[in-house]
Amino acid sequence: MSGTTRSQQWYAGDSRDAFIHRAWMRRGLPDHAFDGRPQIVICNTWSDLTPCNSHFREIAEHVKRGVWESGGVPLELPVPSLGETLLRPTAMFFRDLAAMVVEELIRANPVDGVVLLGGCDKTVPSLLLGAASVDLPTLMVTGGPMLNGSWKGRPLGCGTGVWEMSEEVRAGRMPRSDLRRAESAMIRSRGHCNTMGTASTMACVAESLGMTLPGNAGLPAPDSRLLELSHTAGNRIVEMVAEDLRPSAVLTREALLNAVRAVAAIGGSTNAVVHLLALARRVGVEIGLEDIDRAGRDIPLLADVQPAGAHLMEDFHRAGGLDAVLGQIKDRLEPSVTVSGCSLTDQISGRSSTDLTVIRTADEPIAHQAGLAVLRGNLCPDGAVIKPAAATPELLRHRGRAVVFDGIEDFHARIDDPELEVSASDVLVLRGCGPRGYPGMPEVGNMPLPRKVLESGVRDMVRISDARMSGTAFGTVVLHIAPESAAGGPLGLVRTGDWIELDVERRLLRLDVPDEELAAREPVTAAAPPAESGWEHIYRAHVEQADRGAGLDFLAGTRGSFVARESH
Repeated sequence: MSGTTRSQQWYAGDSRDAFIHRAWMRRGLPDHAFDGRPQIVICNTWSDLTPCNSHFREIAEHVKRGVWESGGVPLELPVPSLGETLLRPTAMFFRDLAAMVVEELIRANPVDGVVLLGGCDKTVPSLLLGAASVDLPTLMVTGGPMLNGSWKGRPLGCGTGVWEMSEEVRAGRMPRSDLRRAESAMIRSRGHCNTMGTASTMACVAESLGMTLPGNAGLPAPDSRLLELSHTAGNRIVEMVAEDLRPSAVLTREALLNAVRAVAAIGGSTNAVVHLLALARRVGVEIGLEDIDRAGRDIPLLADVQPAGAHLMEDFHRAGGLDAVLGQIKDRLEPSVTVSGCSLTDQISGRSSTDLTVIRTADEPIAHQAGLAVLRGNLCPDGAVIKPAAATPELLRHRGRAVVFDGIEDFHARIDDPELEVSASDVLVLRGCGPRGYPGMPEVGNMPLPRKVLESGVRDMVRISDARMSGTAFGTVVLHIAPESAAGGPLGLVRTGDWIELDVERRLLRLDVPDEELAAREPVTAAAPPAESGWEHIYRAHVEQADRGAGLDFLAGTRGSFVARESH
C-alpha cells in the first residue's frame, strides 16, 4: 500500500522516531501492518461502572473483524465512560471532560479512522463532540437498548417505572417490598434504557445525523444482528478512510435539523437539546433554540414508547424502528450526507411499520405536533424547554402560585413536610441546579410531588427549574431555564406566593410580578459552595448556559488532526 495515510507520519521511513513507533507496536502485529494500510482506532466506553455499556468488549471484537477483513489495522482505545446512574454530582458534569480526552487521544495517536462505541446517555454526545473536533473519518456504533421489562403483567420501563413506582410508594399505594422485587424485573439484560430516554434518543439522533449505519438505533443489545452491524461498521470505516469521508461532511446544519425532527417524531428526550446545541457549537453551525422549536413544531408524534407512550424499545425495533418513523416524515427531511455514503433520505427503506400500535402513521399520529417546545418570557429570557408529549395536556396552559426551593437540599428537606403550604394547583420552583450552580445541571427537574398532594391522588403538577430531567421521566416539567439563577437569571427573583403563567401553545413562561417590584428584589442564586477539585474550577469558570449547549466556551469550533511536534 502507498504511504499516504496519516499514520505514516509515525511509521514510514527509517528515522529514529519511526523505528521507535514501529518497534513498540510490534507485539503480534505483522510487518505489513505498517505499510500504509489504515489504522482504525475503536474508542470504547466499556466499563463495569457503566452497566449499559458492559457488552462493548464483544462489540469491539466484531468491529475489529470487519476492519481486518477490509485491510485495516484495528486498535482499541479505552476512553472515559460516563455511567449515568452512578456518577456524582451528575454525568453531565463530565460530558465535556470526556469529550476533551476523546479529542486529544485521537489527535495525538497514529490514527486514520475512528469507530465510536457509545450507548449510555453521555457516552454518545461526548464521543461525537470529541471526534467532530478532530475531523478524521468517523462512524459510531450504538450499543442498543436492553430487553423489555415486565412487572405483574404489564411493561416495566427502566427509569420510567422508577419514577412512577417510587411515587406510589410515597403515596402509600405500593409496598416497599414490591419496589425491591421490581428491580430485577426491570433490568433483564445488557444494554441501555429500554424506554425512549436519553440513551435511546441519542442513538436515534446519531443515526438521523448520519453518524451510524442505518438500522443501528433501537437494535437491542442482546440481538445478534448488532454484532453483524458492528462487523459491517468495521468494513465501512476502512472504506471511509479511502473516501476521506469526514464528520465535517456529515454534521451539517441540515443533519442537525433532521435530528431535531427525528426527536420530535419519536417523543425523544429534552436532553437532546443541550447535546445538539453543543454539537452545533463544536462544528460551527449556527443553530439556536428557536431553530429547534421551529424544526420540530409541526412534526407528528409517531412512536408510542414510554415515557410518552405505552411500549418499550424492543417493541419499537420489532415494529420497524427509526427507519419506519423516518419513512413517515421523509418529506420533511433534508438529503444530508451519512456515513453509509448515501443521503439520509435515500437510505430510508420505505417499509411501513409492522405494528401500528407501536409506530403510527403520519395520517393517524399520537399527536400532530410533538416537537420539544421552547418557551420565552421574563422568567426565561434566553429560553426554557418542555416536552409536551410527556406532559398532562390540561396543565400545558396553567396559572399557579409559586412554591420555591433554594437548591436540591432545601427541596428534599421540605417537600414531604406536612406543614408545607402547597396544593396541586401550585407551581414547584427549583433553582440553583443549572450548569454552574449545581454544578453540572443534574436530572432533578422532575421533582417528586409533595406527599400530601400524592396522597390526594394527584400525579402531576407544573414544575420549573434550571435543571434537566431524565429522558425516561414524564410530567409537566419546564427545564433548562436560561440564564440559570447562579448566573444571575430571573429565576433568582421568584418568591413563594408569586403567580406564574405557563402557556405552551403561546411558548410563554411568565412571572406575574410588576417590573418595578422585581427590580427592588435581591436575587437568590442558590449556588453550590466554592469549587474544590481542579476540574470543577475549570468547569465552573468556563461552562456556558443551557441555551448554548451547556458546554465549555473554549471548546467551540474544531481543531483538526494535525500535530506539529514529535515526542522524542
